[in-house]
Amino acid sequence: MHQLSPSELSILLLEPSDMQKKVIISRLQKEGVNQIQTATTIAEAKQNIAKYKPDLIASALHFSDGEATELLKFIKQDVRYQEIQFMLVSSECRREQLEVFRQSGVVAILPKPFSAEHLATALNSTIDLISNEELDLSHFDVQDLRVLVVDDSRMARNVIKRTIGNLGIQHITEAADGQEAIQIMQQEMFDLVITDYNMPSVDGLELTQFIRNESQQSYIPILMVSSEANDTHLSNVSSAGVNALCDKPFEPQLVKQILYQLLED
Repeated sequence: MHQLSPSELSILLLEPSDMQKKVIISRLQKEGVNQIQTATTIAEAKQNIAKYKPDLIASALHFSDGEATELLKFIKQDVRYQEIQFMLVSSECRREQLEVFRQSGVVAILPKPFSAEHLATALNSTIDLISNEELDLSHFDVQDLRVLVVDDSRMARNVIKRTIGNLGIQHITEAADGQEAIQIMQQEMFDLVITDYNMPSVDGLELTQFIRNESQQSYIPILMVSSEANDTHLSNVSSAGVNALCDKPFEPQLVKQILYQLLED
């Protein structure tokens, strides 16, 4: 399949500051992006999306008529726009303010100012998410892989499903938390579990402990996708038997590399 390049991406830049807008446009053009529409308000952005349907929205956080979370919710809940990727560009660094974006499956969260490397990674992640490049595995037919995706965020599950679906994985079962995952695993067999860390009822650590110590699938590879930055927590899940850890928002190319490692060993 033809691999897209940054020059083929269409981007909607949502930024209220004219100065910041010029800076970001210049950085995008240096990466080869030429199809750039702009908007300064949420309302204007919605009109642009309906008319042009961009591949990627690069958005600031605060606007005169609302917050970027409103626009993110708008595209995630409308089936016409769910394939549009979203990148936050903001000087905001408070974890609680950024968590909703991490959990919603944004392609990247870039600081102001951001580096050329960070921007290139975000653009490549967008390309990976809208392209289809099937995993070529020695020990599995990728289309026969059975994957259980566990996350209390429906939007996060959708992003994970889309990412691994683009790699050719077709048999995907969802669970809204660890408790539901346990119930499902008592009835069905899987080749891979992809789970969040923070979940109500039974979290990712407890789910991992169940799989390794109590289930009939103790051997199954476990990939944990989390925005959790606490080193102690990450150490605990590693010692509990998680095979690989991946940050939110995650990079599709990194996910692909991890899946190769987990499924080819």
